[in-house]
Amino acid sequence: MTLALTRDELAEYLHEVFPQIRDDFAIDDLSPERITMRLLTAERHLRPGGTVSGPSMFALADVAVYAMVLARIGKKALAVTTNCSLDFMRKPEAGRDLIAECRLLKLGRVLAVADVLMFSEGGTDPVARASMTYSIPPA
Repeated sequence: MTLALTRDELAEYLHEVFPQIRDDFAIDDLSPERITMRLLTAERHLRPGGTVSGPSMFALADVAVYAMVLARIGKKALAVTTNCSLDFMRKPEAGRDLIAECRLLKLGRVLAVADVLMFSEGGTDPVARASMTYSIPPA
């Protein structure tokens, strides 16, 4: 397995096609099998009670899988989510970034399947788990 994009190329491409999320996410690590991404948690990501909102957690999982797929197949901006199952397991720690560890399970011609575990920064127990399927546009 090889990467079509390096960590820096991937980050630059994400900023190019989604400039609106430039300040929300960062790539911590990238390998052919995994990506670790971070939600740079800010006030806009919180819900009442001071915890990270469900939509923000979904966004982190979705961006992590999108980035992992692009890292492997290259610049295909029209890859899209076709399915998502998201389990919220624990309340994320207030005031900490959220970390997503994404593992690509299958990369086919048409579909990619990945699992994502999310943790509060510094935590050992996952706060959420997502299983996602992406559709890959035809060449």
